[in-house]
Amino acid sequence: MSMVLFASVVRVGDGLPLSASTDYEQDKELQETKKNIKGLSKKLSQFPDRCTLKTGPFNVNYPNVLAFCFLDELQKEFIVTYDPKRIRNAVRPYSFIEFDTFIQKTKQRYNSPRSLSTKINLSDMQTEIKLRPPYQLSADDLRSVNGFSHTSSKYKGIAPTQMLDPVTLPGIVSCVLSVLCGGLNLLRGVHAIESIMQNDDEDFNYVIAFFLGTAACLYQCFLFAYFSVWRDSKSFLAFALICLSNMYLYELRNMWQILFHVAVGAFMTLQIRLRQPQGKAPDYNV
Repeated sequence: MSMVLFASVVRVGDGLPLSASTDYEQDKELQETKKNIKGLSKKLSQFPDRCTLKTGPFNVNYPNVLAFCFLDELQKEFIVTYDPKRIRNAVRPYSFIEFDTFIQKTKQRYNSPRSLSTKINLSDMQTEIKLRPPYQLSADDLRSVNGFSHTSSKYKGIAPTQMLDPVTLPGIVSCVLSVLCGGLNLLRGVHAIESIMQNDDEDFNYVIAFFLGTAACLYQCFLFAYFSVWRDSKSFLAFALICLSNMYLYELRNMWQILFHVAVGAFMTLQIRLRQPQGKAPDYNV
């Protein structure tokens, strides 16, 4: 029967161990697995936030729904127990070793086949793992974190696994309007190029302004659909670009057209801000 033998909490940014279960198991293979865990901890930011690794007879996050329920419970308890600022400022390893008390109690509960409480939220975790299965770490990944490979990981960051909140009707409307504005800008930009070819006195900067407006509108649609680091800031910068391009085009557009483009950009920025990642990972992992 699969059992929880060891658990640790580490800071994602630098791999600093914050807490761990205190055990005195001297099994050589288990000790080797702990060394692998220590190496992986230093490279957590290069992998998705949910992984599993098979090392000999042991699994790091053994491929069992119950295991991820156990880890999820530890993470939630750690979140409510300790202040994020204190976690960020920690400099000594195992600064929160007292959390081991909760780890041990939870480990015993999950290792007991008669414990009904371990089945809490089991169906929810099953559904979540089906939608976002854990990434299976390979021997190459392990060699990389142990210093045998210097190639950068293709799983840099957690963006590939981040799921956004479900799309709402206002979000769909904002996307349609943003695509419409981008199409209008593109069409006007093409017509501006034709005018320049026929008349050398035309200002080529108008073409640039139209195409920048197109790019900003489409980029906002991308940010709405997919997770990205600094997503809200990028959306605001795209909105600022929409405003600047329309300010430059004030001679070619009436006030209502400019207000329409700016309003759509603002509406799209709001929808991006409202559609946040599901279960955003904190600055530590278990």
